[in-house]
Amino acid sequence: MGITLAEEIMLLSLDDESGSAKQRQAAGWAAAGGILLELVLAERVSVKGKYLELTDATPTGEQLLDSRILLIGSWLRGRSKRRVTDWLTKDHTKAVGATLESLRERGVVTARESKVLGVFPVRLYPEADGAVERQLRERLRAVVLEGAEPDERTAGLIALIHSAKLHRLAFPDQPRRQVTARTAEISAGQWAAEGVRAAIRDMQAAMAAVTLVTVAAAAG
Repeated sequence: MGITLAEEIMLLSLDDESGSAKQRQAAGWAAAGGILLELVLAERVSVKGKYLELTDATPTGEQLLDSRILLIGSWLRGRSKRRVTDWLTKDHTKAVGATLESLRERGVVTARESKVLGVFPVRLYPEADGAVERQLRERLRAVVLEGAEPDERTAGLIALIHSAKLHRLAFPDQPRRQVTARTAEISAGQWAAEGVRAAIRDMQAAMAAVTLVTVAAAAG
């Protein structure tokens, strides 16, 4: 598999030198959505409309995904399905830490401890292997800016970037309108089986819903 969709999202978010995450909250929603999409592609969960269902608890062999299979199974205990929005709300902050640790274990980033304002401890993840991110950005550039046909995983990643509005992280030097138009086109395209595309659409709706609630709560 290489690195997972969630890890790709967080690589785009991380500042290479400082190791801090940009747009951390939005990246968290996208990382949680990326893990779910991986589980959909692996036929471990289904996302239909507003609901999430665990269809197969067999491990995938990928620790980040298998930990979520166990967590989802525990969360669903006694129920066949629950709302996608509830899972994303529960998991989006935890998904960030789990994904960053997975990148560290792969040797893509390192970890160091620091303090905010000299008091509050925080863990930072500076880049250790820049080749992984370079290849990722080249792949995205080829599809979004140069018109190459995306494979299923790249199209799914672009759909997550689009739904979480992470265009600036993925394409910091490109006109926002041009990038947004192309990512919207890819997200709506015939890039995967209908069941997978339906799952992405449902996750996009769920992410939009929880983001709206979060922003409203912050404003209040």
